[in-house]
Amino acid sequence: MKIILAIALSLLVASASFAQEIAKEKPTNPVLLMKTNFGDVYIEMFPEEAPKTVANFMDLAMGKRVFVDHKTSEKVKRPFFDGLKFHRVIKEFMIQGGDPKGNGTGGPGYNFEDEINADALGLHKMKAVKDGRPHAFLPIRNQNDFQRTLVHPLFQQMGIRSQADLDKRMEEVKKRLAELTLKDAYENMGYRFNGKLKSRPPLKGVLAMANSGPNTNGSQFFINLIDTPWLTGKHTVFGKVVKGMNVVEKIGATPVGAGSMPQQEVRIISIRLHTP
Repeated sequence: MKIILAIALSLLVASASFAQEIAKEKPTNPVLLMKTNFGDVYIEMFPEEAPKTVANFMDLAMGKRVFVDHKTSEKVKRPFFDGLKFHRVIKEFMIQGGDPKGNGTGGPGYNFEDEINADALGLHKMKAVKDGRPHAFLPIRNQNDFQRTLVHPLFQQMGIRSQADLDKRMEEVKKRLAELTLKDAYENMGYRFNGKLKSRPPLKGVLAMANSGPNTNGSQFFINLIDTPWLTGKHTVFGKVVKGMNVVEKIGATPVGAGSMPQQEVRIISIRLHTP
C-alpha cells in the first residue's frame, strides 16, 4: 500500500512540476505538442487574440479541416502538418514551416485574413516619416521604395491621378505625408486591422503566420528566434513556445544551404493537442 501511495504521489508531483514548467498565460488556453526529429516543442495557443488563425492551425494539425492536396488537387482531410519540414531557417531570426511543397510556395489551397489590432501594437502613434526619414519598420531602402511604399498609395487614396492634380494639392500632400502613421501606411498598402482583438508584438518564441502580403494566410508559420519588431502589424501572432525553446534554437542553429533550407532535414512528426 505504501509503495502504491508513493508511486501515486511521485506521479502527482511530476505532473504538477510539468504544469509549472510550461507556465501558460491563461489556464483555458490550449497547448499543442509539436513533435519534431529534433525534439518536442510545446506551444500555447491564443484563441482570444486570433480566433480564426488558432482554429485554422489546430484544425489542420488534427485533421479536422479540408484542404487541397497539392499533388492530386483533390480535397482531403487528414493531419496536415505531419511529415512536413521546416523549409526555411535563418539563424538569429526565425524558423519557418507548414508548406506541403517544402519550398515556400505551398499551402492548403485557400487564404484567410489577418487578425491584427494596429492600435494595440502602437502603430497608430508611430510616424511613417520622421525627420525626413522613413520608419525602420517600412521596407524602404531607396527612393523607388519610398515612392512605391508611401507616395503612390497616398496618391491613390487622395485621388491624385496627374501632375496637375499634384501641383494643385502639393501642400496637402506634404501635410498628409507628415501626419502619416505606420497604421495609415500599412492600410494604404492593403492591410486591414481589427480593433476588437488583443494583439501582441512578434517577440522571441512567438508563433506567427507567414504570408506573401495582406490577408494571404494559409498554413505556413514561423517561430521567432529573436524579437522582430520590424514585422509588427504584418503577421498574425497566435501562439508562443512555452516549453522546448531549446529545440527551436537547435533547429535555428542548423547549417543551411540555398534558400536558407536546412542541410539536415528538419521534420514535423506531428502536432497534437497536449493533455497533461
